[in-house]
Amino acid sequence: MKKVLFITLLISAISFAQKPIFTSAKVKAATVYFNAAELQQTTTVNLPVGTSEIVIKNVADYLNENTIQIGAPSSVTVLSVQFTQNYISEYEIDESNPAIKKVRDSITLVQKEIKKIQIETYSHQQTIGLLDNNQTVAGANSGLSVTELIKLVDYYKAKRTELDNAIVLLQEKEANWNKKLNALNEKLVINTQKEDKTSKGKLVLQVMNEIAGNVNLDINYITNSATWNPFYDLRVDNVKDPINMMYKAQVSQNTGIDWKKVKLTLSSGNPNQNNQAPILSSWFLRYQEIYSVGNGNAAISVSNVIQSRKEISQAFKYRDTATSYGFEEFDDNSISNYTSINENQLNVSFDIDIPYDILSNGKAHSVALKEIKLPATYKYYAAPRVDKEAFLLAEINDYSKYNLLPGEANIIFEGLYVGKTTINPNQTADTLNLSMGRDKKINIKREKVVDKSGTKFLSSYKEQTFTYDLTVRNNKKEEIFMLLKDQYPLSTDKEVTVELLEDGKAKVNTETGILTWELKLAPNETKKIRISYKVKYPKDKIIDNL
Repeated sequence: MKKVLFITLLISAISFAQKPIFTSAKVKAATVYFNAAELQQTTTVNLPVGTSEIVIKNVADYLNENTIQIGAPSSVTVLSVQFTQNYISEYEIDESNPAIKKVRDSITLVQKEIKKIQIETYSHQQTIGLLDNNQTVAGANSGLSVTELIKLVDYYKAKRTELDNAIVLLQEKEANWNKKLNALNEKLVINTQKEDKTSKGKLVLQVMNEIAGNVNLDINYITNSATWNPFYDLRVDNVKDPINMMYKAQVSQNTGIDWKKVKLTLSSGNPNQNNQAPILSSWFLRYQEIYSVGNGNAAISVSNVIQSRKEISQAFKYRDTATSYGFEEFDDNSISNYTSINENQLNVSFDIDIPYDILSNGKAHSVALKEIKLPATYKYYAAPRVDKEAFLLAEINDYSKYNLLPGEANIIFEGLYVGKTTINPNQTADTLNLSMGRDKKINIKREKVVDKSGTKFLSSYKEQTFTYDLTVRNNKKEEIFMLLKDQYPLSTDKEVTVELLEDGKAKVNTETGILTWELKLAPNETKKIRISYKVKYPKDKIIDNL
């Protein structure tokens, strides 16, 4: 029994000492998350019977070792898996590669030619040495006649010149062959780099195989060197049409390996998140310092005026007459036919049937996901005290069925790029309001009426009156609906009183000082609204934000 055990251990030791088997993995599919990617790779390797070491190249430079999964046939047992970036082996270069073999053969031929030239050059040099020695001997021999000496000198001169010229030619040939050798060596370096340095990452497997032959291996792991972000193109030809939305993704990866013709799946999940259920602890209240942001004159902003999306929706008594459209997919040739959307309780994923090339360069690759016609009710909004331009708002009902994710959107309105907006579906409102940018064809003015404004001094008080005319003109060819807002100041000091003199038939919110008008303007129609308010306060005081 001890002998059998010893023989088994000896065979195992010999097997592990065998030459490692190198193979290169190919990326088959990639599931990309917001901050990671799960790669599925395959490779085929010819295994002998027994224990072998397999080195799998062309895997990601950095990966989560705890997520490595190796799929193998039942005849193969994976004993161990190790990820490394510094695998060193004398067998690492695959000499069976045709490109490398061709360069190696050429180098051998060139080295042989150089050796032949060096041998011939050495022979000529030895001959020249022999002639020089014979000349000394002949010169010392006084038995030679003058005629014989002249013949000897002529022979020496001719032969010496011939040999010197031959050596020069051989040296030129050797230099040329050395240039070719250097070029081949450089080419060999390039080819071995291509063979060995496609990526730093390698997987080293120890396996035991029962049946000799080709074996297919599936490699799965998660790497944090890939990301994707949703973004959109919103195209509106006019306010009578729905929004043509192109749902896109920006995919980038820097894994060290290029993804060529891979099946992409984009997921909103997070494979790295903590899946431990939270435990509540005691909740203690504390004070927080409040800081003011911005200058005193900017007392109103677009975000402050739009107090809620629900307020905009309810403000329009023309809602029933506003243009609204039902959901409609694009034609049969659109990208939508190649994308499947899968939604579960935790995330949304997009399976794309079209194979993509995503290079490992960290640059964003645009991937089209889906084309949608969004139903929309359009409204215009303006707050001329802050910005004297009109903003087009699009209201989307039942937006959850479109599987939208938070992201930026390009706005193309009436064939022109007008800027960017943000889509944020993570809200509790029933409708999604998209800001579609500014419309230059609606002119808005807010002008101070000088003869109706001024300052009076009453004993110890100062009284200031402010009067403004708001003018809105529709230069478009179609009727529009507009939500117009302005405001008058409020006082929290009993010495300062504010009186609204003229509200221009607005809906007045006395708690916020917001004035709201719901306007309906025909093509080329102009409407003017006047507001006026009076502020009374001690004349020795200064209010810096009037």
